[in-house]
Amino acid sequence: MLTPGEDPGRLHRAPASSRGQARAFLLPRTAVCPGRGTAPATAERISMFNQSLQAQGCCTFYCQSCGEVIIKDRKLLRVLPLPSENWGALVEEWCCHPDPFANKPLHPQENDCFIGDSFFLVNFRSDLWQPRPELAPVETQCSSENHFKLKPKANTKVICKRCKVMLGETMSSETTKFYMTEIIIQPSERKFSIIPRSQFVQSVIAQCLVELSAARSTFRFTIQGHDGKVYILLWLLNSDSLVIESLGSSKSIKKFPLLEDNLKADSCSAWNAVKVLYQPCIKNRNAEFCSAWESDISIHSLTLPSATCLELLLILSRNNATLPPSLRSMNSFQVAFLKM
Repeated sequence: MLTPGEDPGRLHRAPASSRGQARAFLLPRTAVCPGRGTAPATAERISMFNQSLQAQGCCTFYCQSCGEVIIKDRKLLRVLPLPSENWGALVEEWCCHPDPFANKPLHPQENDCFIGDSFFLVNFRSDLWQPRPELAPVETQCSSENHFKLKPKANTKVICKRCKVMLGETMSSETTKFYMTEIIIQPSERKFSIIPRSQFVQSVIAQCLVELSAARSTFRFTIQGHDGKVYILLWLLNSDSLVIESLGSSKSIKKFPLLEDNLKADSCSAWNAVKVLYQPCIKNRNAEFCSAWESDISIHSLTLPSATCLELLLILSRNNATLPPSLRSMNSFQVAFLKM
C-alpha cells in the first residue's frame, strides 16, 4: 500500500504463490492507471439514495434485490437527518426545565423522509401495506400445570412481496423503518436498473462507515442484526484507497458463486475503497472480544437485517481471499476492502 506522496512505482506486487488468484493492488485515491484514468468519481458512486435524493419532485422506493415498487410517486418535501440514537439523554444537559421532548418520538409526516445511520424513516400509510401476523408461543400459568398456547403477536417485519426479502420494520401504525441496504430511492421519472447485490451492499456500508467516522470521530463498529446479535466487528483503517483488481480466472469466484454477477463486469477494474479490519462473531467466535466491544461506549453499532449481516460477512471473506496471503491479516484481525 502506498501513502500519498510516494512513488507509484513502488506498487506492491502479489508474490508468485498467489498467482492464479484474483490480485488486488492498492494505490492512493489520486493515483492514475495508465490508459484507464482515475477511479470513478464520487458523483458516479452508488448513493444511499441512488444519485442523491433531494427534497423535491416525486420519488419511488424500490426493493434493491428484485426491483419491486414499494412506495410509488411519493413527493418528499423534507429530507432530514436524525440525531444520534442517544440524543434524548443529552436534552437534560441543554434544558433548565423539564424535558420538552419526553415521550415524543420523531415520526415523519407523509411527505417526510428521516435519515438514520443505516435506515430511512418514512410515513407508510396503512392502506399501502399490511404486514402478515405472526404466531409466537407464549407461556401461561394455570392452577394445575404449565402449558403453552399460541397467542397472536404483531409482526413488525416489512417484507418484499416478490422476493420475500426483509426490507425493514414497522415502528408505529404509520412509521416504517427501511434499511439502506435493502431499498433504492430515486426520482420517479428515472428508469430503475438492478445493481449487483454485492456491489450495492459494499458501497452503502462503506459510505456509512466513512460518514459516521467523520461525524463522530469513531472508527470501530459492531454490525448487528435486527435480532440483536452481533455478527461482525469492523475497524475502519482508511477511506482513500484505490483497489485495482485483475480478476482473470479467479478461483475465489467458484468459492462464492453468489457474487459472480459483480465479478464478471470487467476483467480488470479500479475502485475507490475503504480498508477495514474485521472479526466474525457468528457461532460464538471471538465472544470475549465481542463482549468488550459492546461495552465500549466509543464503539458505534450499525443495525441491519440479519441476512444482510451474513451477506456482508461473505463479501468480506471473499475479498480477504483475493489478497496475497501476507496481506490477509493484521494482528488478530482479517483485512478486507469495501468498494465505494
